[in-house]
Amino acid sequence: MPQVEITIGGRSFEVACQEGEEAYLRNAAQMLDLEASALSDQVGRLPESRMLLMAGLMLADKAAGLEERLREGDRALGEMRARLDEMQDRPPPEPERIEVPVVPQEVTETLAELAARAEALADEIEEKGTASK
Repeated sequence: MPQVEITIGGRSFEVACQEGEEAYLRNAAQMLDLEASALSDQVGRLPESRMLLMAGLMLADKAAGLEERLREGDRALGEMRARLDEMQDRPPPEPERIEVPVVPQEVTETLAELAARAEALADEIEEKGTASK
């Protein structure tokens, strides 16, 4: 079982850990050391047990806050998944119906007659213009 030397609050400790967990232990000790250093800066020198207790409580408070945020995130994720499932279970919306007005046959015939008359008049005007030259 590996032995790791850690420093917390300016004090060294030798701690045993499982094989492969040395980096995790050093990281945890560094977090605890940051809290202990903050305590030493605020309060001054404390007995070792008191310093470790207070630093541990400060870390536990941070961990509790993070756990609450995680629970809130899990709740929000659950709500979003439920909404997504609900939306996926809905039938697709009905296609939008668009009505295009149809031009009555009489109007089409009348427009064709007017176009034919306009062409006839244009031809007649053109003939008169050519004949007068």
